[in-house]
Amino acid sequence: MNVVPAKIAARPPDREEPASSLVLNGERVDYAPREGERLSDTLRALGALDVKVGCNAGDCGACTVLVDGEPVCACLVASMQAEGRAVTSLAGLRAEPAMQRLADAFHRNNAAQCGICTPGMLVSAAALLRRNAQPSEAEVKDALGGVLCRCTGYRAIIDAVLGTVRDVPADDTIGTGVPRIDGRAKVHGTERFGDDVAPADALALRVIRSPHPRARIVFGDLAAFAAGTGIAAVLTADDVPGANRFGVIPAFADQPVFAVGEARYRGEAVAAVVGDPDVIAALDASTFPVRFEPLPAATSPAEAEAADAAVLHAGRAGNLMCEGLVRKGDAEAALARAAIVAEGRFRSPFVEHAYIEPEAGYAEVVAGRVEVHASTQAPVMDRDGLAGILGVEPDAVRIVPTACGGGFGSKLDLSVQPFLALAALKTGRPVRCAYSRTESMQSTTKRHPSDIHCRIGATADGTICGFDFAGTFDTGAYASWGPTVANRVPVHASGPYRIADYRATSRAVHTHNPPSGAFRGFGVPQSAIAQEVLFDDLALALGMDRLAFRQRNALANGTPTVCGQVFTQGVGIGACFEAISPHWARALAGADAANVAGGAVRRGVGVAAGWYGCGNTSMPNPSTIRAGVRADGGIVLHQGAVDIGQGANTVIAQIFATTLGVPLSAVEIVGPDTDVTPDAGKTSASRQTFVSGNAARLTAEALRAEILRLANAGPDAVIHTGDGLVVEDGERRQRLELTASGPYALEAAESYDPPTAPLDANGQGAPYAVYGYAAHMVELDVDMELGTVTLVKVTAAHDVGRAINPVLVDGQIHGGVAQGAGMALMEEYIPGRTENLHDYLIPTIGDIPPIETLIVEEPDAHGPYGAKGLGEHALIPTAPAILNAIRHASGARLTAVPATPDRVLAAIRAAKAAP
Repeated sequence: MNVVPAKIAARPPDREEPASSLVLNGERVDYAPREGERLSDTLRALGALDVKVGCNAGDCGACTVLVDGEPVCACLVASMQAEGRAVTSLAGLRAEPAMQRLADAFHRNNAAQCGICTPGMLVSAAALLRRNAQPSEAEVKDALGGVLCRCTGYRAIIDAVLGTVRDVPADDTIGTGVPRIDGRAKVHGTERFGDDVAPADALALRVIRSPHPRARIVFGDLAAFAAGTGIAAVLTADDVPGANRFGVIPAFADQPVFAVGEARYRGEAVAAVVGDPDVIAALDASTFPVRFEPLPAATSPAEAEAADAAVLHAGRAGNLMCEGLVRKGDAEAALARAAIVAEGRFRSPFVEHAYIEPEAGYAEVVAGRVEVHASTQAPVMDRDGLAGILGVEPDAVRIVPTACGGGFGSKLDLSVQPFLALAALKTGRPVRCAYSRTESMQSTTKRHPSDIHCRIGATADGTICGFDFAGTFDTGAYASWGPTVANRVPVHASGPYRIADYRATSRAVHTHNPPSGAFRGFGVPQSAIAQEVLFDDLALALGMDRLAFRQRNALANGTPTVCGQVFTQGVGIGACFEAISPHWARALAGADAANVAGGAVRRGVGVAAGWYGCGNTSMPNPSTIRAGVRADGGIVLHQGAVDIGQGANTVIAQIFATTLGVPLSAVEIVGPDTDVTPDAGKTSASRQTFVSGNAARLTAEALRAEILRLANAGPDAVIHTGDGLVVEDGERRQRLELTASGPYALEAAESYDPPTAPLDANGQGAPYAVYGYAAHMVELDVDMELGTVTLVKVTAAHDVGRAINPVLVDGQIHGGVAQGAGMALMEEYIPGRTENLHDYLIPTIGDIPPIETLIVEEPDAHGPYGAKGLGEHALIPTAPAILNAIRHASGARLTAVPATPDRVLAAIRAAKAAP
């Protein structure tokens, strides 16, 4: 190894002179770490920002580097232990041909979605391939088992390491699986996330949080504390110039930036300290002058609704935040005449989003305006929320989203942004903050815990006859997206089935728990468990095949939903069931063959369906896309839809380029920035492909029409780029002479808002313009003596309308299946107990089986080129299909998730003891 002269690490002036050196990516560097500093922090201070920090506990593996050629979690190595050693990050491997091939395989396979875990994955894979050029799948899983991914479902990663690589299509129009256009930065480790962008001179911020679910707050002498510790500023509610309140739904906004008088959940912010990074890093938070006096807390809806429970918010008597209702026909009368009725109570816990990138960013004041650079799913919502907190107009705030290392709904809510903005205003300096993993898990939103009672009837021939659903959801201390969950659940609780007599109610109740918010499905995955388990009850009681029961009752074109909405086209659940059908027959036969020999391990097969309305429920939901042509003929797309790993950048650009009639490579993208990109709406509710994709299509149509008008060309003319803008119309070729007074010579901006209609008092109306549909089949093994469950295969059929990019469709399905498997089998967030990625379990690379995706295309007239959304749909059927497969294998009927071995074993014993 060639070693060049030493480079000195940047450090604060009061830091000691360099005391140590190491070789980083072939270059000797000197460094002076703080006492106890982790190697991960040292490497990032040295500029190795491809080393990501996801947990600082060795649980996620994102910071994996090679130390003397061996992979280690840099967060578990003290910086002084690296003295004199060779440390190699992803950047140091990029020149190696083998790494170039591996990175290319990751890129082509869509094995890097959000990209935050990708450097750790690639370094771990490189270490494996150095010692074993042809590993087995088991060896790949073993080598990469310490690196967590929340997006991909791991299978594309395994394929990439094994050398199974997708071909890159020559065509890049819609319908082709071109690699994501922002993927190279992810596989090279150069993508910049929330903690990667702050200027070197930024101050650091740390939030002081309540250690109790409910406590009275009493401050001491804050000024004396600041003076005595070298803190630059202490922030409390007194420092909020506008409203000390925020929320994603204005009518329900109820969460303070800093709690006043009383903290309502463990992890709630009460103050923040700002100062030099060394001072903040050394700060013992227990010395902060605040006293917490614990108060009686209600940590379940039952406790919160008790007569003597404290009311969390004025005007919400009994701690009831809101209710939802859909009613059609007479459910009670139908149930009374049913030949058979299945009934059950179903429960699910808090589920943590567990994105690998904790919340992070920085803020500064530029020309009197506050600019915030942070990881977010909703830049315009962030801007407007901050404006209210700061007491300024929205145009006094700029939001510049960084790359988002996973979101899944939680990064729709404000997190670090208010603290950073207030700190930058108070100090006049740039201020940065990155949550620790524990802080992230304590303070951010979760999936709503649910307590559901459901009754479903059927006639003797298997036709659904009456459906009564009542769900209570723990919305936590503050509203967040609780109203959306309460309204969406009754619409979706039927599943994609024909039900003439239906009643579904939902209630969102405040507790002294962390706020529950948006998480991939907005309550629908919880309701799907109840509905699909009861469908198995009915089919088994009637002696019907379980898939055939669902097919008999599936929605079809021309049949009304439970909201009375009739779709004359685009209903694809029947096609999903048809796609699953041959796999179902094969899997049942395989299970019978596997179980013939007896033994402790039993094979089971389960099926479940799901549907999801794309976009807001019965509300305006617009997106706007802007594009322009420069004087030199360059085409620029202002694409404000945040890509959180799902591929919005690529899909929206493909729609735009195809419609405009130019190659995808000819389009330059300007990403989300509230100063330069119009509002493409929040990245949530499976809306971006459908809504922003339509806006991109309309914008491209308008821009193409203007280009052809200037060229006096017909509608079939071809637009050429690369050397100015040339229009070919038959035998005639014309170069357009363009001039621009501003950035563009030609410009277009168009909006799209889905056609919906309000729901009446009974929930009847048109809540969504488009639904997507899915059916999942799970094959698994159950150990009858241990209660352990091993997934064998998942087959997932999804009606996406039109697959704009099949590779990205495949990736979304894989990621959704993995999250659904986690929800079904292991994930349970318990405040105060599972606030890290060691005690809170998410699936690892060894937990996810092969996944076969069946892409069904039933085009919808509203979608761009017929496309529908997909993000939520990919998760919804997985957990109930797993529960149904467990029952098929073992007889154990489970009504609560996660189905941990103890619960499965107890259910097996209960089934055996039943008469």
